[in-house]
Amino acid sequence: MSYPIRFGTDGWRAVIAEGFTFANVARVAQATADYWREHPVPGCELRVVVGYDRRFFSDRFAECAAEVFAANGYEVWLTPVPTPTPAVSLAVRDQRCIGGVMITASHNPAIFNGFKLKSHYGGSSDPETCEAVERYLDRCPVRRIPAAEAAQQGRLRRPDLRPPHYRAVRRLVDFASIRRSGLCLAHDALFGAGAGAFEALLAGTTCRVTSLHTAHDVLFGGLNPEPVPANYGPTAAYLRRHPQDLCLVTDGDADRLGALDGRGQALTTHEIVCLILYHLHANRGLQGRVVKALTLTSLVDKMCAAWGLPLIETGVGFKYICPEILKGDVLLGAEESGGIGLPGHLPERDGLAAGLMLLELLAQERKPVRRLLRQLEQQFGPHRYGRRDLHLPRDKAAALLDRLGSAPPERLCGWPLAEVKTFDGVKLIANNGAWLMLRGSGTEPVLRIYAEAATESDVDRLLRLGLRWTRQV
Repeated sequence: MSYPIRFGTDGWRAVIAEGFTFANVARVAQATADYWREHPVPGCELRVVVGYDRRFFSDRFAECAAEVFAANGYEVWLTPVPTPTPAVSLAVRDQRCIGGVMITASHNPAIFNGFKLKSHYGGSSDPETCEAVERYLDRCPVRRIPAAEAAQQGRLRRPDLRPPHYRAVRRLVDFASIRRSGLCLAHDALFGAGAGAFEALLAGTTCRVTSLHTAHDVLFGGLNPEPVPANYGPTAAYLRRHPQDLCLVTDGDADRLGALDGRGQALTTHEIVCLILYHLHANRGLQGRVVKALTLTSLVDKMCAAWGLPLIETGVGFKYICPEILKGDVLLGAEESGGIGLPGHLPERDGLAAGLMLLELLAQERKPVRRLLRQLEQQFGPHRYGRRDLHLPRDKAAALLDRLGSAPPERLCGWPLAEVKTFDGVKLIANNGAWLMLRGSGTEPVLRIYAEAATESDVDRLLRLGLRWTRQV
């Protein structure tokens, strides 16, 4: 019996050598090739971009996928080096490709790898497309041609996609103000594909860039390459010794952004999103719809209400935000994990573009990032946030979520319950605005517990309540 392959929150992911094997990558690539051939896109060529990150054998898995596409009559652009996911997405759109593939497991532990599917518009393929590709699995035998032979026949090229991406993100911002700002920036690449990116982006400016954790380490220094405070310890210690104006953090494939202030105190991804939203509206004077995943801070809701910005709430994953961006008139698309999509760019999260937008904010405001955050809190009130992830079998997680969704408690840590949302997990919202959400990961057997309230102690109470519920199953 063939290994079952299912697309989750963002692509198909599995443990290397268990589910993520060359044979299974070839199966998925063949199914994708068959689907795209039978569903042509007007104006697009039978051309595919294949990129990869720095995980174990990612280059080999990417070459395997490229060999399958080449054997199926596609022109293939295979990146020659580990490359940020948004650079692959940009090439898909700008080169009129029918789609793209990124070999990455993003922020997941080092034992995982993954197969992200990109559609012709330069963003994550929608759930319907991913489900359709699943249905094409094993319909046709795998066809594959050696990469060297495909190159000789002109079916396979190896262009560096990073320089065009760097040019695109520089055009997205007021780069002149950044160039003359003299900002001191640290960048923690978390050993991922974004290593060296900000040095390249800011070369020749007055900015000074210190790059951290740039070595090609397939074990990511023993951490998950995820931009969350739990992974910032060594970088925070460095910043306490060597203060900067800001430290940006990118995940394993550089499509998500985290940050620390210049003294080593972590910023939450919620704070980053709110700073960028403030900048786009207050400094750039932009209007438009704001699209957020439902695990993102309710501070976004308050900012949108105060400024008259329409707000759209989606499930978790940029595959849900992308369709809204494609409709147009979107000022910002964002999710709790640090995925941020900007106007005039891609219908896709881009950690490098979001990082430059933060630098533009600092260059124009000339204020420390902590002062800017205090201004937002003075206007909209405090918002504290916490998250816990625990391994839980999918069947037990599903049972817990079904029970909470069908019979939610009347009170949440003593506060009357005001609203329940069940379109992606279960989100329980109290009448004072505090909320607790439980949701199964779409990529691994993990239950995520999210909470937001006005104080750290209330966040802790909410998280402990969520953990207590998990022990009951």
